[in-house]
Amino acid sequence: MPKLTDAIKHLIIINVIMYFAPQLLNLDLTNIFALHYPTNEHFGVWQYITHMFMHGGPAHLLFNMYALWAFGTPLEQMWGRNKFLFFYFSAGIGAGLIYTLVNYYQFNGIYEQLISMGVSSSEIQNILSSGQYNESLITLSNQTMSEFYSLYHTPAVGASGAIYGVLVAFGLMFPNAKLALIFFPVPIAAKYFIPLMIAGDFFFGVTKYSIGNIAHFAHIGGAIIGFIIAWYWKKNQFKFR
Repeated sequence: MPKLTDAIKHLIIINVIMYFAPQLLNLDLTNIFALHYPTNEHFGVWQYITHMFMHGGPAHLLFNMYALWAFGTPLEQMWGRNKFLFFYFSAGIGAGLIYTLVNYYQFNGIYEQLISMGVSSSEIQNILSSGQYNESLITLSNQTMSEFYSLYHTPAVGASGAIYGVLVAFGLMFPNAKLALIFFPVPIAAKYFIPLMIAGDFFFGVTKYSIGNIAHFAHIGGAIIGFIIAWYWKKNQFKFR
């Protein structure tokens, strides 16, 4: 088992505290720390960092922290603590920004459709506040209106965006390392396995087949930022401390 390096150890500790402490104290920190849509009343710029330390459940936390330890450890050993932390937070913040941009595009597409139907801005805000609308005036499907409401109100939580950046960097630095999933226990080289995971996220992100409330484009955003940084560092031999 790889040694638990400093940065990863402290990241795991903070994530565990941020998950269990609010439950023990009966506090809900979602409105403060989870990443909200920019025009939502609960949005704060700091959430691009804090959402990385919030998780939706114990399994979500466990899988992210395991991936951080398993794939981040060799990267921190290679780059050193400071470079790894820069990489990790860059991927996580980048994931949040790209996730927001995709949500903004989707939200405004529906918003413009409502405006073209003659629905005023104040009426749209009432729909977002109450979740209720006049079906005889608005011809959009219930699924579209539900998505519109969800985009505005559902916050993003988790370190998954940063973890995807770590996964991509691991694949670039150790392309022939063999990886497998619990539900697909066939070892595949990282250079093939990780692109397949990202392709899966893209597929589920642009279709309606996604299972559960998963921020697929945050994963893709973290992967993109992680790839850019790791590729640049590898190209310029920026590997060591």
